[in-house]
Amino acid sequence: MAYLMVSPTMPGKKFKLSAKVSSDNPSAIKPILERLIGTKGTLNPTSDGFEIFANLEGESAKDLNRMLLSEMRRAEKKTRLRAEWTFRDTVEKFFDYVPKGKRRIK
Repeated sequence: MAYLMVSPTMPGKKFKLSAKVSSDNPSAIKPILERLIGTKGTLNPTSDGFEIFANLEGESAKDLNRMLLSEMRRAEKKTRLRAEWTFRDTVEKFFDYVPKGKRRIK
């Protein structure tokens, strides 16, 4: 089980997550998403997975993205994550573990 450690004196950044998760076995990853997202967001079922909207805290979008995808892939290897992480006025996009760009919000 992977957890991001945040120093008590230096709180992590608060990111908004908007993501689409697709999987060969959505029922295998649902309990993991419910545990990780919990009351911090919503988890909506789709035909091949889930749509996620959540507020999560961590050091970076890359670290949070890696943690989320790694946890899901422990349960089901064929899981894909298309995610947008927003912090202040910057949005970072990822496809699985790969960064796909960063942009400023006006």
